[in-house]
Amino acid sequence: RAAQPASFNPALKPLSQTRWLSSSVEKSKPYAFEDVKALIEKDDKDVVLIDVREPAEFAAGAIPTALNLPISSQPDALFLPPDEFEDRFGFQKPDIGKEVVFYCKAGVRSAAAAQLARQEGWERVGEYRGSWLDWEKRGGKVEK
Repeated sequence: RAAQPASFNPALKPLSQTRWLSSSVEKSKPYAFEDVKALIEKDDKDVVLIDVREPAEFAAGAIPTALNLPISSQPDALFLPPDEFEDRFGFQKPDIGKEVVFYCKAGVRSAAAAQLARQEGWERVGEYRGSWLDWEKRGGKVEK
């Protein structure tokens, strides 16, 4: 029998391990530049475009029709009751039946927001993964 290190104790080895895989989590619908461009041109009332950057970033320029919901400083936003949400952000909380499409600067915060939205019950969740950097680079319309 091979010698084992003194610190090894087979009794402490777990019999099974639980793995949390991102592939087991529902995925967001991916949106590319052309998809977002078509979305804002169509002005679909069943889809809400949400910019999750901070207010100063949003004020410097945003994709037209986007609403600002700063997820980093307001991580509880999507979990608020509708009246409190509207008081805090100045617009109506998106209805759970609508599709919500998130973007940020580079795609990290929008991915977090999409996950939070799914946790709160939204089933139609989209992410513009290229986000603001892609939009700006491709010459998308900007609102200030």
